[in-house]
Amino acid sequence: MRLLLIEEDAGQCAHIRQRLEAWRPQAELVVHDPVTRGALEPEFLAQGFDAVLLADAWRGGRGLAWARELAARPGFAPLVLLSRGTDAALARDAAAIGAWSVSADDLERETFPQVLAAVERRQGHARAVWRTSLAGREAQRFGDAFIRGYRCIRRLSARAMTDLYVAESERAGSLVALKVARDAQEEQALVDPFRRFLQEYEIAQRISSPDVVRIYDLGVSDEHAWLVMEYLRRGDLRRHMRLGVAPREALRLGVAIARALATIHAAGVLHRDLKPGNVLLRDDGGIALIDFGLSKDAALAMDVTDTGTIFGTPHYMSPEQGHAEPIDARSDLYSLGVILFEMFAGEKPYRAENPMAIVYKHRKEAIPRLPERFAVVQPVLERLLAKQPADRYESAAAAAAALQGTLTGWLEHGAQP
Repeated sequence: MRLLLIEEDAGQCAHIRQRLEAWRPQAELVVHDPVTRGALEPEFLAQGFDAVLLADAWRGGRGLAWARELAARPGFAPLVLLSRGTDAALARDAAAIGAWSVSADDLERETFPQVLAAVERRQGHARAVWRTSLAGREAQRFGDAFIRGYRCIRRLSARAMTDLYVAESERAGSLVALKVARDAQEEQALVDPFRRFLQEYEIAQRISSPDVVRIYDLGVSDEHAWLVMEYLRRGDLRRHMRLGVAPREALRLGVAIARALATIHAAGVLHRDLKPGNVLLRDDGGIALIDFGLSKDAALAMDVTDTGTIFGTPHYMSPEQGHAEPIDARSDLYSLGVILFEMFAGEKPYRAENPMAIVYKHRKEAIPRLPERFAVVQPVLERLLAKQPADRYESAAAAAAALQGTLTGWLEHGAQP
């Protein structure tokens, strides 16, 4: 049994967990604090839970109001309202929307496990019907791939080799991002999609850090490789940059990316495709790096690109990477410099009509200058965008410290946010 509890009171959460464990020791209780985490995502149906338990009230919210909205979502999990006292009116209102109600007294009696057993039976039947229905099968289709246990909500983006979807995972009990290789598996493919996804999975499993997106699952369905990762609703830095980034926020993000690079470099991983689209934004202001399919992982002794072959995004490539030369962690710092310049200037440092011309400019053209009002950032940018790796910061940690120092100085001198 798996239950989602919407409750602010930590003491009440602990009590419900204790009662649940006494009845069903292997049951799982996931707590959602409605005050700190807000409403459930509008597409979420709690399909990975046997029921959703809602407190009758919390600061600024009412369980019944939430229950009415959730019950109106077709296919939502069974609802159980928890009242702190005997409330006949609440019980009637709950029954009117097809929900159960449990009072504080019921919680101590056999009524509680009886209600939970009833909702478990209902949800089990509903899942079985849905999975075998035509609508259920179509909902589990992502392009040409049928992926059991995931409900497709919408496509987020389409890239050259992959499509990215928002889905609901029964196993994770949450919304997830699901990446599907557009082309079917081919044994002699230059870059095997499953091999790339496997590398992403292995790296994310080894580096347990908020700086790296969590990855839950991977597989192959209908000859299409797929990968499941956590869904961050704020999206990526690319989308954020389209709206414009304030100078202080640009420096803060620069520090966060540099620290994330320090985390992966310490684990023996070079990203090799750092760009705004591969930097996700967390709700708490942090960032998470994604897309390690082109990374070089020393621990795995795995490199999915052939020697002498150029992979990556030309606008963000270091001069040495663009010319298929040996690279180290300082190549990722160059990519960070490009992102930093773009956040301040609103454009990429080098532009040309074709990718090879851009690669040429990264090596031969002078480092661009920021507008004069951002002169305090120019010294850091010069180090990050140095043509020779030896002239850049010696590590991502050193780059993070320099960026943090620049941010501190910016704030101390009263610059605009």
